[in-house]
Amino acid sequence: MTGMSTEPVDLTTALDTFDALWSPRVLARVNDHDVRVAKVRGEHVWHRHDNTDEFFLVLSGHLDIALRAPDRVVTLPRGSVFVVPRGAEHKPSSAEGATILMVELTGTLTVGDRHDPLPGHVDVTTGHEL
Repeated sequence: MTGMSTEPVDLTTALDTFDALWSPRVLARVNDHDVRVAKVRGEHVWHRHDNTDEFFLVLSGHLDIALRAPDRVVTLPRGSVFVVPRGAEHKPSSAEGATILMVELTGTLTVGDRHDPLPGHVDVTTGHEL
């Protein structure tokens, strides 16, 4: 990514620069991983990442992550961290909305390697620059 800042990034300021839902912005790069923030509301799509884990930190609101095999829903309130292991089919959602920070392997698509049909509100991206 070109133009990655070597200066501190304020999370509130970064989140104020966009309104799009399910459309992460890349804050920083750590080795070969992106640190991304996103605003979410409603449901994402069932998907999986075959070659990478996905780290979630809830900054505000709460996030539910439905998992298959075994079927369960992990509920993450503000301040909670959860890692979806590589290969695990999952679907994030948030009824009232949330802001989240994710750490993913650089180049990882938001809809993973395999996914259900895509609804119009889900942005297929590897993360947008701030």
